[in-house]
Amino acid sequence: MKHLISTLFISACMVSAAGASELRDTALEYFKPLPSTIPSVKDNPITPEKIVLGKALFFDPRLSASGVFSCYSCHNLATGGDDNLETSIGHGWQKGPRNSPTVLNAVLNEAQFWDGRAEDLKAQAKGPIQAGVEMANTPETVVATLMSMPQYTEWFSAAFAEDAKPVSFDNMAKAIEAFEATLITPSPFDAFLNGDDDAMTPEAEKGLALFVDKGCVACHSGVNLGGQGYYPFGLIEKPGAEILPPDDKGRFAVTETVDDEYVFRASPLRNVAVTAPYFHSGKVWDLKVAVQVMAESQLGEALSDEEADLIVAFMDSLTGSVPEVTVPVLPAETRTTPRPTAEILR
Repeated sequence: MKHLISTLFISACMVSAAGASELRDTALEYFKPLPSTIPSVKDNPITPEKIVLGKALFFDPRLSASGVFSCYSCHNLATGGDDNLETSIGHGWQKGPRNSPTVLNAVLNEAQFWDGRAEDLKAQAKGPIQAGVEMANTPETVVATLMSMPQYTEWFSAAFAEDAKPVSFDNMAKAIEAFEATLITPSPFDAFLNGDDDAMTPEAEKGLALFVDKGCVACHSGVNLGGQGYYPFGLIEKPGAEILPPDDKGRFAVTETVDDEYVFRASPLRNVAVTAPYFHSGKVWDLKVAVQVMAESQLGEALSDEEADLIVAFMDSLTGSVPEVTVPVLPAETRTTPRPTAEILR
């Protein structure tokens, strides 16, 4: 009897392993596991010196005019790499126009922002610092601020030793990019893609199969399960005005091409379970609801509760391990450091 039970258990495991192997083969046609090393970026060799500098800049609120807001304000590494608000709060407590995307694994996106207006993280880093609704600063003031602190000039000189003027707005952006490139979060899904049959729950595996079969992979594929390509929101059926505000026409603002009205970059899905609320409007707080909205809007299909729950289970497997990041001790201000502008806008 014991021998029979043992034989049945082994047979069941073999069937399960065969199923996982087949599912993995299918998944690898659409997805790639995260790289095991820091990804390289264009025109910006990543060095330890740049990473140290970039981490300090990422956390430093003095890059903002008010001295209140930093990159970390909207990209909190403790809460999924975003700020968990519908839309971000910036200079003068103004409310921004769009939901803040996660910074985790953002180096793997083909472009940054919902409309793709920044080609990489260097360009992205410059945008919020200068945006009046975000950090409201100027390149000149940022450089003056950094130049006023001896520790920063030392760090810039070490990170950009070949530059005649190491402290610059461009180099600030390159350093932030170098730090952000380290924010890679390997997940159970990566372990599964790399051959671990037990990395995902049975529900997550069923959800992965549904995710492929239903056609979600048409937009959410590749190493970041999205972040590549631009698609109309409401390809089959436009969602309501609350989810898709009529005054935000997406990529149209970049290209001024009619075909790009209400077109957005496909959202990367890594860590999506911890980055609510969802969509560029930030109006949906429940991941299951977001999955059902996307199925109806993009695929023209109404998912059952069971199907949506399984896809959410798969998305849970995309939640990865965030690198341990210690809060840096920032350089002290000096007599020449520009003073903050702290007006409150009404």
